This record gives sequence, structure tokens and C-alpha cells, in this order.
Amino acid sequence: MDRRPRSFYVLSAVFVLFVLFLYGPILTIGILSFQGPQGGLTFPMNGVSLHWFRDLFQEQAVGDIWGAFRRSLVLGLLVMVTTVVVSVMAGLAFRKRFAGSGLLFYAAITSLVIPSILISLGVGLIFNQLGLKIHWATSGFGSQLTWTLPFGLLIMFAVFNRFDKSYEEAARDQGATAWQTLRHVVLPIIAPSLIGVALFGFTLSYDEFARTLLTAGSYNTLPLEIFGMTTNVTTPVIYALGTLTTAFSFVIIAVFLVSVWVIGRRRARHGSDAGKAA
Repeated sequence: MDRRPRSFYVLSAVFVLFVLFLYGPILTIGILSFQGPQGGLTFPMNGVSLHWFRDLFQEQAVGDIWGAFRRSLVLGLLVMVTTVVVSVMAGLAFRKRFAGSGLLFYAAITSLVIPSILISLGVGLIFNQLGLKIHWATSGFGSQLTWTLPFGLLIMFAVFNRFDKSYEEAARDQGATAWQTLRHVVLPIIAPSLIGVALFGFTLSYDEFARTLLTAGSYNTLPLEIFGMTTNVTTPVIYALGTLTTAFSFVIIAVFLVSVWVIGRRRARHGSDAGKAA
């Protein structure tokens, strides 16, 4: 039996350290959130209980945790749907060259390299100059789209760049209209990628802080609410909140991954049935 080279163990150790670096803070917060009623914000732990999770569902002396969560959830869904729709439309449009397509592409992705706080400041100033109210559902929505849309566009451009046009040609040969071809051929084929774009759109919006800082108005989203709590909450209830929001994020990711798996299984089953029929 061949022994693994020393480099394998070195690289494995580096990978383990990298994973600990990524998830160590989350694990620490999760552990500290299960302290007893007399627990503090640092180790060593003072008892083990669900006290701070129960306390989280009580009325808090400061902030509006659940209102902020609802706002972040609604905003994330709005951003997700808009990102998917616009990304698909842009991907379809860029399948053919048109005047100014290159300039439009680079203008769309430029916001990825501009500091997020400047985007937030710029959107806030525009709304002020236009006499519009700064609100999480308007200015906050717009500033977050400058973050999610470029990712969606890049994914869709890559998908359509390798899309086999023969499927569309076969559908048109069978008498399908352009809309029928899009609905029954193109969209089912790119469905896993659409789920990926939706996941990007929702998670990037749900966790976004800098681009919402100056555009949320009088009502905080959840990241802003958590940041505000760090200045005046001195109990592990903030760790309980962090643990629950992290768990919620993982649940959302799991739902999207299961959706991709279901679509893949369904596609494979339909392919098998079509092969038997032939």
C-alpha cells in the first residue's frame, strides 16, 4: 500500500486551520449562547441552559429584533426575485452583440469594486436630492441590487455562454413559439443556475450591512440591528440571536441545495422515461 506524501498531510493541516479560521468565531458564539442566566460575554462559561434563547423571544429593553428580521426577510425576497428576473433577461439579451454591450457590461459590474459604503452614501444622496424618502424598501432595495445583480449577471452570462442552442432550434422546428421555447425548454434547463442566482441574491441581501447603512432610513434591517445591539447589550442574548440567524442562513442554503437535487433527480427520471419511450 502506497503511503501518502508528506505534502498531503501539510496541505490537510493547512485546510483544517483554514476551516477553523472560517467557522471558529461562529462556533464560539454558538457555544457562549448556551450559557446559564449568570453567563457573560466571554469564557469561561457560567452554566449551560437555553435561558438566552428564551430571553430572546421576550420583549427587549433596546431595539426591535423581530421587526428587523421581518424587514430583512422581505427585503431579501424582493432582492432575490428582482435579481433572478433581471439576470435572466440580461443573459438572454447579451446572447447577441449589440451597440454598447461592452460598456453596459462593465458598467454593471463596476459596483463590485467600488467601496460599499460609497455606494450607500451615493444612493442616499440621490434620494435626498430627488426629494424621496430614504427607506429600507426603496433606497435600501436599490443599494442592495448594486451588490447582487453583478453576481447574477456573471452567472447567467456563463450559463448562456455554454448553452446548447440546438435545444431551442429543435423546439422551433416542432412549431414552438419564442415564449414556449423559453418557458418549456430554456428555463427548465437553466433551473439549477437560477436557484444559484436566487441563493446569491437572498443571502447577500440578508447579510448586507455597509450598503444598507445609509439607505435603510428610520428602520433597521437585521444586520444593522445586531450592530446597534453590540454597543448597548452586555448579555449573551446577542450570541443567541447570532446563533439563530446563522442557523436560519444554513437552513435557507439547505433548502436551495435540496431544490437543486430534486430538479436533478426529476430531470434524470424524465430523461430515462424518454429513453425507454424511444
